[in-house]
Amino acid sequence: MPDTTLYGIVGIMVVAGVLYLSYSRRTAPHFSLADRGRRTPVETAGTPPRSLTPNLASEKNVKIEDIARPEDVSGYSFPQPTAPIPNRRKPSITALMTNLLPTSRRGSIASPFTSTTTDGEGGAFPPVVNRSKEEIESYGDFPDYAALTGVRLPAPYMEFDIKKALPRPYRPFRWAYHQTMSLTKMEPDWWLELENTYVDRIAQRKSLYAQHRKQVLDYLPGTEAACKELMEMCLEFLVTRYPHYFTLKDRHTSPIFGNKILDKEFRIKDMHPLHVLLENVPEDFAITLQDDQGFYSFRAGVICSSLGWNVGTKIGMKLHEIHKPIPDYKEKMQKSMDRYFTKMQTNKPIQRGSWGLEVGQPLFMPPGDPHEAHRTAQSPSLTLDDVNLRVDWQTLRRLPLSGAVVFNFKALFTPIQEFRDEPGVPQLVLKVLKEGKKSLMEYKNTWHVEHVAIPALEEWSKEQAEEGLMPEGWEVSTLAESPWFRGWREKWHRQQGF
Repeated sequence: MPDTTLYGIVGIMVVAGVLYLSYSRRTAPHFSLADRGRRTPVETAGTPPRSLTPNLASEKNVKIEDIARPEDVSGYSFPQPTAPIPNRRKPSITALMTNLLPTSRRGSIASPFTSTTTDGEGGAFPPVVNRSKEEIESYGDFPDYAALTGVRLPAPYMEFDIKKALPRPYRPFRWAYHQTMSLTKMEPDWWLELENTYVDRIAQRKSLYAQHRKQVLDYLPGTEAACKELMEMCLEFLVTRYPHYFTLKDRHTSPIFGNKILDKEFRIKDMHPLHVLLENVPEDFAITLQDDQGFYSFRAGVICSSLGWNVGTKIGMKLHEIHKPIPDYKEKMQKSMDRYFTKMQTNKPIQRGSWGLEVGQPLFMPPGDPHEAHRTAQSPSLTLDDVNLRVDWQTLRRLPLSGAVVFNFKALFTPIQEFRDEPGVPQLVLKVLKEGKKSLMEYKNTWHVEHVAIPALEEWSKEQAEEGLMPEGWEVSTLAESPWFRGWREKWHRQQGF
């Protein structure tokens, strides 16, 4: 049975939407990633504007040309080491660009990006960063990743209380519903998000690893630099965002990461980087790297919240192999996959959400798991209390040293009853369930709860119309506040108490 959330390691729906839109631009002179209507700026308590520049604060919807324009790539300046490379002259730009190419494609280069990689369809795109091991090591431990990436560190969130914290109420619903999505620029303050389930979730992830080993955590040769780089960026984020809970001592010599929530210290160099993440970050990570033929493949990751697949079934696969089961993928998206990944820049990470309706809160469900039985029938004993919204909030970003593209996501569960007082949400979900494209809805696999969910959504939609929560005659469409809803901030603060 197709799963309802992520079936591919590197963010099936993230890439699917981007590539479909890229395909669509060939026939449409102007195309915005906004679903419908103008979006409003996103604000959160206790944080400054999350855009790198103030005038971008309201640009919540990202056009595909803003994510990966050829002129952005050709004008990109690769960051240099913060410390000089021992016993080496500073390379010229020609030498640097030559070193960025895979060995099989190195040759004379007159200027940056005059040598290109082909996409197999007659098109061409510029090479990606491919630094030598020695150059990466010259940066040392915990370099200035904000400078290297062009993405600022998060603002300290001093009022955050891990015992009360709830995730932001993501509602990434869209209409019209098809195999695209509204991508937004990643918010630097919210790359990694903690909540009051932190202690239990970390314990659950460690237990899953103890039971399933390489089905949830694995890494192939050649991923050492990318794993270390990702781990350092995550720890730097945590100590900056939540300084009252995390510390980092002796970061440039013998780094020790302190976790006050778990009351533990971790000697980082005694552990594999992915194990550091497993024991401290309640999110999943998939690392993809480019090979000499220009294809990206899933090379390393820690993923404890997959439904219908696992690390062991996907590691080593190329992106087009991973995405083979996706509806409309081969026809509309496959040709542009590696082109998009290659163009992605370090200063343009993106975010979006995938969703499903589940019985209970299934976190990890490999093929053959007993929980799959819930998806094969509409149980007459199922109640509304059993149904939860599962949102996989996702980001995609390039690491600055290794050039790896990293996909990460967190699984968040919300009782479906929360929709009742959220303006427009019942109507929107109802529209998708009743009128969504058949192949996509079969892939999402909501049928097993629809006999309970649809009557409730119909009742709540009627209530909202009577109470005036939505304008009379409102034509159901993606909410202006997406991926949230009107009044989400007040509800969120009230429920978590800060």
